[in-house]
Amino acid sequence: MHADIVYVVAGMSLLLAIALPALLERWAVSAPMVLVAVGIGIGFTPLPDGFPLDPQENRAAIEHVTELVVIVALMGVGLAIDRPLELRNRSSWARWSTTWRLLAVAMPLGIAGIALLGWALGLPAAVALLLGAALSPTDPVLASEVQVAGPQTEASQTDSGDEEQEVDESDELRFTLTSEAGLNDGLAFPFVYAAILLASHGPVEEWLATWLGLYLIGKVVIGVVAGIVVGRILSYVAFRSHARSLRVAERGESLMALAALVTAYGVGEVVGGYGFLSVFVCAMTFRSAERSHDYHAAMHEVAERLERLLTLFVLLVLGVAVSRGLLESLDWRGVVIGVALVFVVRPLSGIVALAPFNSRERPRLDRGQRWTAAFFGVRGIGSIFYLAYAAGEAPELGTDWLWSTVAFTIVLSVFVHGALASPVMKRIGSDSPA
Repeated sequence: MHADIVYVVAGMSLLLAIALPALLERWAVSAPMVLVAVGIGIGFTPLPDGFPLDPQENRAAIEHVTELVVIVALMGVGLAIDRPLELRNRSSWARWSTTWRLLAVAMPLGIAGIALLGWALGLPAAVALLLGAALSPTDPVLASEVQVAGPQTEASQTDSGDEEQEVDESDELRFTLTSEAGLNDGLAFPFVYAAILLASHGPVEEWLATWLGLYLIGKVVIGVVAGIVVGRILSYVAFRSHARSLRVAERGESLMALAALVTAYGVGEVVGGYGFLSVFVCAMTFRSAERSHDYHAAMHEVAERLERLLTLFVLLVLGVAVSRGLLESLDWRGVVIGVALVFVVRPLSGIVALAPFNSRERPRLDRGQRWTAAFFGVRGIGSIFYLAYAAGEAPELGTDWLWSTVAFTIVLSVFVHGALASPVMKRIGSDSPA
């Protein structure tokens, strides 16, 4: 009976994934908002009591499902970004300056802000740090309304009549939010590990050197290198292999997107790096090969459709769980932390990160765009994954209160950011994806 209900929920997710984009395009309502609301409504129906919703009992399943959703989203985001990032080109790195600021300044400030707030409210240090780390990444899954739409290939440039346009320069705001979401999912891992080590390995001085060398630096570098290697090999096979049967780009075999994301993630994890970073870097590397080829758009479409289906399924289940007791352990402290993150911590840390260094600096974002980029730090599926992962490594970190607080924050973000995305982007002159 339980499996039958899962099929019903999956079928509803698929139907809504097909219908919602067209139905909602004229309204300031996002598909995630509708799915969570529908799920909450379903939760009030007479579902069997044994329906698998308890996060403690189903931690492993939650971890793997959300893991899949995130890596699919990261592949789609990596393929969607047109702006090149050349390792040996200093000007190329400079064009990503807003992204680096959000990653190097806003993200650590956000983690510290939430961790300190949690500690001040009486949480154990490891729990407070995990909460800050799990809620730190912006979500590539739920932020589609404020991200770039997809790769600008030869066909899309011809259709727009703007073949000479510099790639991804038309909307700095959307590029900033997209690239940040693509990178910070993997970069949250070191801080999640810090919380795990704090909970299971005692005082900080006993594991700090290992954390700095391995978890903060080593695994990041390994993950990036793995992504570059896999991306270059697969792009060579797809576009330039001597064997015609292997040049899948010529026949438009878009399922290469799935092969790439699974391979990159697996290789990244096997060699000891962060697989999330490997997937995103692999997608970026693959995108850099034959940049104007229509094959990139075909691959992106596959990843985007699968991402939409998986995301809406997870959100529907989240909504059901919310109305079936997931928030029972939520208290005023969890509400304060969720509200503070959405309305105070993320906006302030983003503004600090994006502020001009001096009066002569010409920021790539104007004042309105800086405030928008700072505010739209959408939280979502990645936070669920990190909590489930940490609970598997250190069971004392998988408390009902943490699950309730993270779920509340995600739902709050879905509704606040979902309702404001369309009107705000239109107001600042960014009403259509770049």
